[in-house]
Amino acid sequence: MSLFITDECINCDVCEPECPNDAISQGEEIYEINPNLCTQCVGHYDEPQCQQVCPVDCILIDEEHPESHEELMAKYEKIIQLK
Repeated sequence: MSLFITDECINCDVCEPECPNDAISQGEEIYEINPNLCTQCVGHYDEPQCQQVCPVDCILIDEEHPESHEELMAKYEKIIQLK
């Protein structure tokens, strides 16, 4: 599953540079995660880096975008080909 940022985000800017897929960007009010680019860092790291650095723990699993580990790996491989 991709991740999403809740409205508890304090716009601290620490998550965006940690995302290896450039899935995080500044939205109108808070940072947002593009579910088409989020792989939970599968293919890059063992754990989602944005969750590791978030000081308010506002980055959660997005239940609206369910994906298996294999699907996240396939998405990672597709993203890498586009870069």
